[in-house]
Amino acid sequence: MKYVIGIDLGTSSVKVLLINQHGEVWDEVSKTYPLIQKKSGYSEQNPEQWVIQTRSALSQLVQNFQGDVRNIEGISFAGQMDGLVLLDESYHVIRDAILWNDTRTSLQCTQICEIVGEERLLSITKKLPAEGFTLPQLLWVREHEPEQFARAKVFLLPKDYLRYRMVGAIHTDYSDASATLLLDIGRKQWSEEICRLFHLSMELCPPLVDSHTCVGTLSHEFASGTGLSEMTKVFAGGADNACGAVGAGILSEGKTLCSIGTSGVVVSYEANSETDYEGKVHYFNHAKENAYYTMGAVLSAGYSLSWFKNQFASEESFESLLQDLGRVPIGANGLLFTPYLVGERTPYACSIIRGSFIGIDATTSRADFVRAVIEGITYALNESIEILRSKGKRIDTVISIGGGTKNEEWLQMQADVFNATVVKLENEQGPALGAAMLAAYGCGWFDSLETCASVFIKYAKLYKPKPENVHKYHEVYKIYQTVYQQTKLINEQLKAFRK
Repeated sequence: MKYVIGIDLGTSSVKVLLINQHGEVWDEVSKTYPLIQKKSGYSEQNPEQWVIQTRSALSQLVQNFQGDVRNIEGISFAGQMDGLVLLDESYHVIRDAILWNDTRTSLQCTQICEIVGEERLLSITKKLPAEGFTLPQLLWVREHEPEQFARAKVFLLPKDYLRYRMVGAIHTDYSDASATLLLDIGRKQWSEEICRLFHLSMELCPPLVDSHTCVGTLSHEFASGTGLSEMTKVFAGGADNACGAVGAGILSEGKTLCSIGTSGVVVSYEANSETDYEGKVHYFNHAKENAYYTMGAVLSAGYSLSWFKNQFASEESFESLLQDLGRVPIGANGLLFTPYLVGERTPYACSIIRGSFIGIDATTSRADFVRAVIEGITYALNESIEILRSKGKRIDTVISIGGGTKNEEWLQMQADVFNATVVKLENEQGPALGAAMLAAYGCGWFDSLETCASVFIKYAKLYKPKPENVHKYHEVYKIYQTVYQQTKLINEQLKAFRK
């Protein structure tokens, strides 16, 4: 039996997944690493931690494996999107990596729009600036750390640096590059125009490859440090959301993904880059060759629930916290929650807005608060679905992965709020599965990713929308949509009092 490994380099941990030719998960190992938060709004990591913990996870995987390691034919990657790893001429890390959820670059985002122009920026990159994108991060480092920036030879995305340490070659793939704000998405090349406007050398941008491209085999050092074979092929991989889409079978028109992790995303397949969403959702190159996807993002999806649990039910499990979810009626007895704990991405792209509980009275129970949090997260995700539908996209089936699949009531809520059939997968493994599928396709096991998906992806249960619930949720959703505008000024005034 042959095997491949999918590596998902996330924000808080790395997950390695061993899977065989039948799509069966043989083993999985996760290792955590810390965030570095020097100031409010800052989010960084030491890239060496990614290497150390991935090596440790792979070593444990190999120790657990009873077969011949030469039968592990390939490795590929999914990685946290955006971010900035700067390397010097010797390809050594210059400073800690700035991550996707870092919000220090608001000024640089404004400058990008002023210099390029929103219309021109959308025509090239298919998106407007957001604080986590790589270009504003590059501009911030150049302005605030000029000596560090002067040493920079090339930048990489997080998973690309990990792969470099495993293989010794510098590359990035189109799906991750499309989140930098430096890629001409339609032409699949770095934008000379944008680099010129910001006086950035094109040499800073790494060589581009497709996600299923083999970029080498494991170095002797890395192979010996993990127990893997030096003959193991290493494939470029893709951005975590692109790989999450692959791992959920979002590989053709009409397929949409809802993924609820720390952040939450709605991802929908696009056959080309021509649909104009006016920058309201992000457009990216897919990990599937010559394809695209649109994505709306909720910055504090699962994070909102984790925050509530940590603050008010730290000793309980998530299962216990959600056990009364179905006993509270739609609308949480008049309580509304907006999940803007660290600002928001879609549809507002606002770093100032903060979350709200609205409608608290003397009868409000903890169960009401929990229900309101879950409903608020789901309404926020629905805003992206509504934007896609407004442009004529048909969304009648949504594959749900991540934390939102752990509770039956929440899955039914998604079906009712989205007014679409929601699918729970039997073997849901998120981006790590998509990375493994890229390796399997790259190794030649299948003639296409679609054929691979037919073997690797299995549906477990369907949740159909209930018309009476759809109507009730729609009424609450309309109220939810008014909160952002009515609280934006208040949050601007409160900013001075935050730590």
